[in-house]
Amino acid sequence: MTDSNSFDKKLEEDDGGSVKKNKKKQKKQDIWRPERPKDPFAMLDSLPEKKQQEIQKALHLFSSGSSLPKTLQQAKKHTYHFWDTQPVPKLGYSMTTHGQIEAEASVRKEPYSLPQGFSWDTLDLTSPTVLKELCTLLSDNYIEDDDNTIRFDFSLEYLQWALQPPNWLAQWHCGVRVNTNKKLVGFIAAAHADVRIYDTEKRMVQVKLLCVHKKLRLKRMTPVLIRELTRRVNQQGLYQAVYTAGIVLPTPLSSCRYWQRPLNPRKLMEVNYPYLRRDMNLQRALKFYRLPEVTKTPGLRPMTKEDVQGIHSLLQENLCKFHLSPILSLLEVEHWLLPRENVIDTYVVEGDDGTLTDMLSFYSVSSKVLNHPVHTDLRAAHLLYIVPTATNLVDLMEDALVLAKSRGFDTFTALDVMDNRSFLEKLKFSISDKSLHYYLYNWMCPNMSPDKVGLVLPN
Repeated sequence: MTDSNSFDKKLEEDDGGSVKKNKKKQKKQDIWRPERPKDPFAMLDSLPEKKQQEIQKALHLFSSGSSLPKTLQQAKKHTYHFWDTQPVPKLGYSMTTHGQIEAEASVRKEPYSLPQGFSWDTLDLTSPTVLKELCTLLSDNYIEDDDNTIRFDFSLEYLQWALQPPNWLAQWHCGVRVNTNKKLVGFIAAAHADVRIYDTEKRMVQVKLLCVHKKLRLKRMTPVLIRELTRRVNQQGLYQAVYTAGIVLPTPLSSCRYWQRPLNPRKLMEVNYPYLRRDMNLQRALKFYRLPEVTKTPGLRPMTKEDVQGIHSLLQENLCKFHLSPILSLLEVEHWLLPRENVIDTYVVEGDDGTLTDMLSFYSVSSKVLNHPVHTDLRAAHLLYIVPTATNLVDLMEDALVLAKSRGFDTFTALDVMDNRSFLEKLKFSISDKSLHYYLYNWMCPNMSPDKVGLVLPN
């Protein structure tokens, strides 16, 4: 009995020693074993916020280098590997004819292949969870200033307005997810659009909100997103598109400039807003940018649903004089212009006889202010449409500035499209160094100056 117990004890000791030896041996082997790949998103999220922003700034500067021409001169030296394969006008060619570039062909049935580890997902934007995911992707990766101090902050309400107009299709909301954790890392969308190009009326799509996560921009995922959206649009029998970009691609139909008008100079100075004039101190800026306390146009009031027909008539009569303009239905006028809190503001001028004589509208773009001890956000009003028939355009636009300031906006942005150049300098807008280029996909026509563009795409 004693011998048996001693033997069992000895066996346990030997086993224990063996286990310890195996552990030591395993540890030595592990030193030389290559580490498993770590999830880069989890690694980034584990870092302090300040460190994350430094990394994101470096990635932003790296990804926005020479590969993204911002001027025509830069573009002429650039090789467009993807766009040279697409039905778009070539850089340097002077277009004199109108029409489709590439004939309609059979449509590919299978989705395009993504890089390994990623998969397509048609986003269900009726789901608040999915919409919130999209907000996060766009807010963190869509556009930011070069110093990475101001970044767009998309809201659920804004995305519902921008991506779900009348007749929207779920399959045109293309997402890309990481297979392992289902993180949303890419997105592109389209919406129906009837557009007048010179004398031609064409059913096409507006392409919107193309976005790829910063850390994936070297994987050439953008061309795959464009190809896949094109395939899905072609499946619906549509072969043309209109889109805008801040970079030069082959080939701009028109190149416009952004103009900025401060409404809250004190706050803009405190956050070092890049488009504020540097030749004046705060006291002078407050005096220079001062606006009236109230509007001056009689009969000016917020739009209501009953105004849809009147606004539709005003817009159609005004927009037909431009070479590029939308052809809006009554439902689209209601969707795009009926006021929504923190999304779109529209005002009309009602005459003594009850008819609408003028209208103005601006939409809201919010931004995050990073690394500031006091301010966390900036609110910019972007001019959508302004149509004067009985009111002076400068007076009507000044009222738009007064209304935007009273609603808490910090700055007002306008493009030099349509008749806007007639009021920009008079109302103390300053031209920025940012351009917006208009493009048509699979359609050729002569280029046009900004004042012939009557289409604004909230994007």
